[in-house]
Amino acid sequence: MRSSQTLSESDRRIVAAWAADCAERVLELFEAEAPEDSRPRDAIARTRAFARGELGVAEQIRRRFIAGGAARDVKSPAAAAAARAAGQAAAIPHMGAHALGAAAYAAKAAALAAPERPEAVSEEIRWQLGCMSAAVRAALRQLPPVGENSSGPLGPGLLASGLLGTIIHALQAGLADPNHAVRRRSPADREDEKNHSSLRS
Repeated sequence: MRSSQTLSESDRRIVAAWAADCAERVLELFEAEAPEDSRPRDAIARTRAFARGELGVAEQIRRRFIAGGAARDVKSPAAAAAARAAGQAAAIPHMGAHALGAAAYAAKAAALAAPERPEAVSEEIRWQLGCMSAAVRAALRQLPPVGENSSGPLGPGLLASGLLGTIIHALQAGLADPNHAVRRRSPADREDEKNHSSLRS
């Protein structure tokens, strides 16, 4: 039986374009450190091609881990998070829930790049919610709440914990209520982010 986190192929193509936009916004954080490494940029381009119907599901699934590998080759936590955003976007053909993973890593990258600006996360989330089309919003509303369903990336684990989990929770709250106010990071959030950064997760 298909996971509720998979989404239909048409919905995966719809959310892929939005996730590529989210990942591309922070791509410069990776490329500033590794300008010769094209893996995240290539992953975003493939995600866009998938969204346009130019690439099949099987081809993209086989190549979904390439951009994530780039995260291990940089030292900056912000650069690593940006690469992981591209990697999550590239995994959408396999499972639609990775779209929220791409957005979460992008917002985390923005926060890591601007530790003196506690509003960086909420600003990025607002942008992500603001650039969703009605079709993207409808597709993402089908996903189970983060941390409640174990049959995919939104289950208990990395995307459901720490800053990533906080971001995805805020995105899902924003999907339910377009006027949802994204809360600012608390000192506890910033400490959690610092701990996760040291692990480069």
